[in-house]
Amino acid sequence: MPEAVILEAVRTPYGKNRNGAYHATHPVALLAGTLQGLLDRAHLEPGRVEDVVAGTVTQVGEQAADIARQAVLLAGWPVEVPAMTINRFCGSSQEAVHMAARAIEAGDMRYAIGGGVESMSRVPMFSDLGGGLKTLNAALRARYDLVDQGESAERVAEQWHITREESDALARESHRRAGAAWHGGCNTELLPTPGQDAAGTPFTLTRDEAVRDVIDPAKMASLAPVFRPADHGVVTAGNASAIVDGASAVLVAERGVAEADGFRPRARFRARVVVGSDPVLQLSGVIPATRQALDRAGLALADIDWIEINEAFATVVLAWAREFDADMSRVNPWGGAIAHGHPLGASGAGLMAKMLAGLEATGGQFGLQVMCVGLGMSTATIIERL
Repeated sequence: MPEAVILEAVRTPYGKNRNGAYHATHPVALLAGTLQGLLDRAHLEPGRVEDVVAGTVTQVGEQAADIARQAVLLAGWPVEVPAMTINRFCGSSQEAVHMAARAIEAGDMRYAIGGGVESMSRVPMFSDLGGGLKTLNAALRARYDLVDQGESAERVAEQWHITREESDALARESHRRAGAAWHGGCNTELLPTPGQDAAGTPFTLTRDEAVRDVIDPAKMASLAPVFRPADHGVVTAGNASAIVDGASAVLVAERGVAEADGFRPRARFRARVVVGSDPVLQLSGVIPATRQALDRAGLALADIDWIEINEAFATVVLAWAREFDADMSRVNPWGGAIAHGHPLGASGAGLMAKMLAGLEATGGQFGLQVMCVGLGMSTATIIERL
C-alpha cells in the first residue's frame, strides 16, 4: 500500500495585523513565495507536484477565485500543476495536508502539497459574511443559537470552571515560550519572507511579529473582557490569539517513490481525524478529536512527545487540559497562537511545520496536533518522526 510521508514543512513568520510586515503584500504573492520556498528547501522540481491544496477562510476580495491556483501560476510553476482552495475554517490547512496525504495513499499522486494563507490585514475576518452571523440562513439560526466564537470561549470557561487568572497565566507563558524558542534558534520551520515596515521600507521578516519578549502581568490583567461585562468575563485581547497574516505549506510524498528519488522522509501519519461537535459551544471538539486520534493511532496521551493545540483562546487549551490531565510542558512547547498569532487558513499547516521541527529538535517520536473549528468541528493529526 502507498504510504504518505512528510518531506518538508514551512511557514512564514507571521506579520502583525496593523501596519505589519505583510500589509502591502497581496495574499496570492504571500502564498506563491511560500510554495516556492517549500520546494527550494526540499530540492524538488515544481513539475513533480501533482496537486496543491490550500486552506483560506475568508475567500472574498484578494482571497477569492481559487487563491491556490493563482499562487501556483504566480510562482511560475508549470501550468500543468493544478490547485484548489478549501475552507474548513481554522482547520483549513490542516485539512489540506490531510487531503494531500489521502491522495498519496489512494495511489492517485506521488507528490502533493497541503498548505494555506490568510491576510487578515488585507482581507478582514468575517468580510465574507457582510452582516455577520445574522446573514446566515434563518432556519439554521432558528435551530441553533449560533453565537460568536468569543462568546463560545466564555461558555467553555463556564463549563470547565476556568478563571481569568488561569487564562492570563497561560497567555503569558505562551509569549515566554515563543520568545525563548526564537532566541534559542529553535524555529527552523520559519521561511524568511519579504515584507515592508510601516514607512514602506522593504525588509525580510525572520520572526513572528506579535510575540512579546516581556509581558507586564498588571497590564494584561487590566485588559477588559471583549465579550462579557468586566465583572464576569474571561476572554480578553491578551488571552486570545493574535490577528496576523501568514502562509504555510507541507510537502507530502509517497514513501517508496520519494526514497527512490533520493529524498529522506521526515515523518509519517499515524492518524488523521475530523469530528463534529456542539455548534453553539463550538470550541470543545478538540476533546473528542484527541480521543479519536489517539484511538486510531493505538497510542495513549503519555506516548505523545509534542502536542500542538491551537490557542484560538486560552480557555480552549485549559478545557482540554482539564479533560486529559496533561503534562503541560509538552503542550505548545514553543508557544502558541496567543503569542505568534493565528492566520486562520494558514494555521493548520503552520502548526504542523512547527511540531515537526520541535520533534526533530528534541528527539521526540510522536506529535499530536489538534484545532478547534468554527460551527463545532475539530481537526487532529498524529505524526511519527522518522
